[in-house]
Amino acid sequence: MRNAVARRVKGHEHEIQIRGHRLIADEMQKDGGGDAGPRPTELLAASLASCTAATIEMYLDRKEVELGEVEVSVDYEPPAKVGEAPRIDVKIKIDAELTDELRERVMVIAHKCPVHRTLLAQDVEVNDSLELI
Repeated sequence: MRNAVARRVKGHEHEIQIRGHRLIADEMQKDGGGDAGPRPTELLAASLASCTAATIEMYLDRKEVELGEVEVSVDYEPPAKVGEAPRIDVKIKIDAELTDELRERVMVIAHKCPVHRTLLAQDVEVNDSLELI
């Protein structure tokens, strides 16, 4: 199982540790944060964007496609109410010559990135626990 740990720095700012990497997440000033880093929902969008890009790149590398720039933009709109679904729009731009068949295949492959599959899973299990320290 993969692991990420968020530790409070101050206010709503958190240092996130993943393996040997460190990231900062924070809320915007209008929401009481210091805007020292992206919001958690922005990190979710970034995870989907980078995972989609990497998955497409690996596929096209295996197909030996001459690949230039790859850009994946993710717009995320959280649900307005509990129980409603969020809206996520993924826009993929690729600097490569692709046949129609390969274009269709790239879209299928994009949906197979691990983050995309996790977001679409019907029965995601989240187990919360609380320990006082």
